[in-house]
Amino acid sequence: MNGAPMPPPAIRLNNLTVAYRGHPAVHHLSGEFAPGSLTAIVGPNGAGKTSLLAAIMGRIRPSEGRISLDGSSRDRIAWLPQQAEIDRSFPIRVFDLVALGHWGRLGSFKGIAARQRDAVGAALEAVGLGGFQRRGIAELSAGQFQRVLFARVLLQDAPVILLDEPFNAIDARTTADLLAVVARWHAEARTVIAVLHDLEQVRLHFDRTLLMARRCVAWGPTAGVLHAENLFRARQMAEAWDEDAPVCREAA
Repeated sequence: MNGAPMPPPAIRLNNLTVAYRGHPAVHHLSGEFAPGSLTAIVGPNGAGKTSLLAAIMGRIRPSEGRISLDGSSRDRIAWLPQQAEIDRSFPIRVFDLVALGHWGRLGSFKGIAARQRDAVGAALEAVGLGGFQRRGIAELSAGQFQRVLFARVLLQDAPVILLDEPFNAIDARTTADLLAVVARWHAEARTVIAVLHDLEQVRLHFDRTLLMARRCVAWGPTAGVLHAENLFRARQMAEAWDEDAPVCREAA
């Protein structure tokens, strides 16, 4: 939104293990999201995809290993959560929700200047919601609300963008419009990482893919990763999961 972004950092995972209450979600994952890359994260339900994004954001502390942002900080990362994580009954206007994208630069107590109000309007126009500023979020359809969340991310102007199931349960037109926003971010050399379920969508729009089944099954160019043998292996690994297994202590 505010011109050319700063060069995004690479995100490096070194033997990353993430667990909830002692139970594994991500096992010994190593690799790199290169600067300016466009990567889909796919895998069976429970594969650790959302847990990986939460760990990158710093919302979950790794059990083992580390995440490196090349010396950058997490305040340069924008995160779009799943809609289910947001209370749509909260009485807030569309304008105010999108304006939260300014929070990282303004903090909690500074007012919004005229140019920042204009930026909110421009972000809403960019996602096809011009004129929606005064509506309450409870009045919106699922597709309209997702456009609002994308507008907030646009306002953050972050070099790294994490999207958790951004096209789940929204209509085809909204999906197409928001995929165009993702393509714009990629063209601006931002690093975009998205958890997705629609493999055909991944094949058409994402040039790199991480296929997970708690462990890494394959990571690289999408055409090679989404090979039938890899998908079959991911299903086999999911069927073998022991939900009561302790955190693995295998060596790096």
